[in-house]
Amino acid sequence: MKESLLIVDGYNMIGAWPELDKLKQQNRLEEARELLLSKLSNYAKFEGAEILVVFDAQFVPGIQQNYQKYTLNVVFTKENETADSYIERVSGERNNRLTQVTVATSDMAEQWVVFSQGALRTSANELYKIIKKAEKNIRQSMEDYKFQQFRRNSPWNSQQLEKLEKKLN
Repeated sequence: MKESLLIVDGYNMIGAWPELDKLKQQNRLEEARELLLSKLSNYAKFEGAEILVVFDAQFVPGIQQNYQKYTLNVVFTKENETADSYIERVSGERNNRLTQVTVATSDMAEQWVVFSQGALRTSANELYKIIKKAEKNIRQSMEDYKFQQFRRNSPWNSQQLEKLEKKLN
């Protein structure tokens, strides 16, 4: 089975996701980046996905960095390197018989370049919907877990609980 790698154009998501764009408009870009990383991290942990988030130096000049945060790989490109060119290069290098790369961006030109390299692509809006669905599934899993804990501590046995549930329905 192929490994999967999701490469995310960070500033593209910030400009497209409503709550992140709102923070950006309020000149709270650092908070928008942190919220994006937090949401992607929760998704990565829940789905067991490898995610690379790329920010270009356009908004943070001269800061080239590669680091891990919340189980994500985060890259700030070199000052003269755009996130698009970095993503195109890495998707070409990493997409092979063992790894399927998916690039999340709404930049159509970038989508076509990575698609021509064999990578999959998804728009910022599609990824937003995927993340929202994952958040809902995480909440549901938490509720199910809490209910399991409740049932374990219940004085009733499983047959009694089944009878009670039948009467309620």
